[in-house]
Amino acid sequence: MSVPTADDLLSSYDYELPPGRIADQPADRRDASGLMRVDRDTGTISHDQFSRFPELIRPGDVLVVNQTRVIPARLLGRRKQTGGKWEGLFLGTDDAGFWRLIGKTRGRLTEGEAISLTAAHDPDAPELDLILNSRGDNGEWHARPSTAGGALELLEAYGTVPLPPYIQRQLATRDDWERYQTTYATRPGAVAAPTAGLHFTPEVLAECERRGATIARITLHVGIGTFRPVSAERLDDHVMHSEWCEVDAEAAQVINAAREAGGRVIAVGTTSVRTLESVAATGPLRAWQGETDLFIRPPYEFRVVDAILTNFHLPKSTLLVLVSAFAGRDLILKAYHEAVASEYRFFSYGDAMLLT
Repeated sequence: MSVPTADDLLSSYDYELPPGRIADQPADRRDASGLMRVDRDTGTISHDQFSRFPELIRPGDVLVVNQTRVIPARLLGRRKQTGGKWEGLFLGTDDAGFWRLIGKTRGRLTEGEAISLTAAHDPDAPELDLILNSRGDNGEWHARPSTAGGALELLEAYGTVPLPPYIQRQLATRDDWERYQTTYATRPGAVAAPTAGLHFTPEVLAECERRGATIARITLHVGIGTFRPVSAERLDDHVMHSEWCEVDAEAAQVINAAREAGGRVIAVGTTSVRTLESVAATGPLRAWQGETDLFIRPPYEFRVVDAILTNFHLPKSTLLVLVSAFAGRDLILKAYHEAVASEYRFFSYGDAMLLT
């Protein structure tokens, strides 16, 4: 076995973050966030406001945005058998139509047991029972709802927005329902937001187009892996979570045309990066859909992406590793230390960083 380098070790992607730097509320306006600019060629770091992002656009650039929509996947209820509290997360449905769930409660759940869900924002609504059918891998349960109806329809009534655990709010507010969602979200299926896109207003996107950019819309449904910490010290030993993504023919054509004309491919968020690089790993960029478990880490040769707009990520996370693969670990950690010193706001509701 080869001796690992610093780039191979999770502990190399760590930094100190005072709790007060974690944004638990969105900015007053989406485009009022700060914007750190990091130039990979010169190693320079500068500071701006996101409202001026369109001024950084060059004619011929293409902005690649993830149009996934966060579903109200967080579920609250109780065990009918014991009365104990239960909290879970909807992950999707299987081929037989059963709900795929993870959850936490006191004691051990059993097959055939019923969970009674309460409507998170309507205490007078009737309860909905979930009958646990079978337990799968990684603690995942397959369950059948007692009421007929599509999963998304029932989730709209009984679920709530699944905010990240570092946003210490017992229940998502109505403001969260709007702001923990991009303005261009059209494809329901994510359990977490592609947060780099939260800064865009329709006006900012329109101004980017006015300055000569085209917009390409792709999809990656952010999955449960976004909430799970990396447990392996050697990155070689980490098993990346799988997420469904798609680049349709129109998006592929727009991106390829921009590249052929010399324009930059600016990926909005790490989800857009993973989607583009996953497709490019199989050959030329084209219409494609499927599951990806691509783990982008140093050393990695980027095939499509020229610039990344992203938020500030958690220490020791695969997302911090990804941006380090793009800009270099030393430069990224330097930028993060400067961001802490300059009082940037971190994580989902925080400020943005543009890597060029």
